[in-house]
Amino acid sequence: QPEQCFPLRVAYCEHCHLVQLLDRVPPEELFTEYLYFSSYSDTVLRHAAQMARQLIQRFGLGPSHRVVEVASNDGYLLQYFQRAGIPVLGVEPAKNIAAYALQRGIPTLNAFFGPPLVPQLLAEFGAADLLIGNNVLAHVPEINGFLSAVRDCLKPDGWAVFEFPYVVDLVEHCEFDTIYHEHVFYYSLSAVERLARRAGLTLADVSHQSLHGGSLRIFLSRAPGVQPTEAVSYMLEREQRLGVTSAGYYQRFAAAVERVRSQLRSLLMELKAKGHRLAAYGAPAKGNTLLNVCQIDNRTIEFTVDRNPFKQGKLLPGSRIPVLAPEALLESMPDFVLILPWNIAQEIIEQQKEYLRRGGQFILPIPTPRIIRGPGQSTAAVRTGVGESEDA
Repeated sequence: QPEQCFPLRVAYCEHCHLVQLLDRVPPEELFTEYLYFSSYSDTVLRHAAQMARQLIQRFGLGPSHRVVEVASNDGYLLQYFQRAGIPVLGVEPAKNIAAYALQRGIPTLNAFFGPPLVPQLLAEFGAADLLIGNNVLAHVPEINGFLSAVRDCLKPDGWAVFEFPYVVDLVEHCEFDTIYHEHVFYYSLSAVERLARRAGLTLADVSHQSLHGGSLRIFLSRAPGVQPTEAVSYMLEREQRLGVTSAGYYQRFAAAVERVRSQLRSLLMELKAKGHRLAAYGAPAKGNTLLNVCQIDNRTIEFTVDRNPFKQGKLLPGSRIPVLAPEALLESMPDFVLILPWNIAQEIIEQQKEYLRRGGQFILPIPTPRIIRGPGQSTAAVRTGVGESEDA
């Protein structure tokens, strides 16, 4: 059936320092039915368990406190607070995922979070001691109203904690596939601090996380008089030194994207021309950006595999590459497998040790295309002049 296509253009605003999409797809089209389930990634689950432990300890949370998560997905994070006896509430706009979370016993509202939802949330659950939002800030077009709603849902001494992909990592490591229609904004700490202040929230602390190719975890306080930590001032100063608040920083990024695009396409085309069979691993949103920017489709890559059964049996948009179950790798044994969710490459390689043992090889696309082979494999088959080779 015909596909809907949308422009994907990203720009930098010199006034507010936000990197943002110029063309936006209505959230209702993107999130009402959603196929990303966080619990299908062991890496994400480990990160969630660790985050819950750290936040419970930091804020001294217990049964008398309330925790809200915005864009709570399938309850992958809230389950750890719930196990500690802490009352929780998730807010999840995707009907299918909210229903799945409810089946798992995670109290969940099926709604978009924003000012209209605040009265219902306060009436049914009460003000939150802690509000969490992982990988949601980038998705919200009306970010000012969103942050105002966050403030209004917190107790006077409440905290909000957000994680989001860091634009500095995106640029420095050429993670251009992180740019897709679900991500409206690409945040620096400088931009977030400005937005938080406008909403009546204080950016009190920040830490860097390795998840998703590099993310920031920020701590926002509603209470007046909270002083930011040294980590905040250090990171803001570092962004100034890097030039994050100048247009030239992003113009250099554009040139790097073209270099990686050319290298990856050349590598895949050369392998295909030599008669090698190519497949992919994963069906993430970022993979669609990567494939379509590089103009790679089902004529080059036979299939991709994904652990998420809700994605199996479907086609990747644009490239029309079929999505199969992971067992297809060993059944078909393609010569090379392009890892689309490269941010969890170690997890995938560990799960697919048998594929490597039998002679299969992986390709990592970002930040420079390179080939991962099993111990003891000959490198003769992968000397293409484009991708580097290394042992798993």
